[in-house]
Amino acid sequence: MASKIKNLNCNGGSRMKLRTAVVAALCIGLVCGIAATQGYSQAAKVTVYNPMGEPPPIPMKSPAPRLSSIEGKTIYLVNTGFPNSGPFLQTVRDWFAENQPKVNIVMASGSMESIQPAVRTEISEKADAVLFGVGH
Repeated sequence: MASKIKNLNCNGGSRMKLRTAVVAALCIGLVCGIAATQGYSQAAKVTVYNPMGEPPPIPMKSPAPRLSSIEGKTIYLVNTGFPNSGPFLQTVRDWFAENQPKVNIVMASGSMESIQPAVRTEISEKADAVLFGVGH
């Protein structure tokens, strides 16, 4: 019997399993003991509510019509502050400069929730297309 105990002590994985089993047994005993002393019966009911609630319906919107060509158009690249969206949009800007030199690229920044009113007005008046760097 002593050799079995010695083997358990040498093997860290078995020792951890034994410790976990002992702790689990103690926890079960503690819970059962508390329930017995406080008079809980097995017929007790628990009401569980869904915290998600009912989301409101999302109105469907059509996407903007496609541009027939981007040549000569102004495209805004908006950095929303997500990690690495800045370097990504710089790469997009460099690609356009190399492959589509007749496209006017304008860099802007803001967040998806709160683009500065002046930037929003400028985009609505001057942009033919907008690309938001949102990450993920």
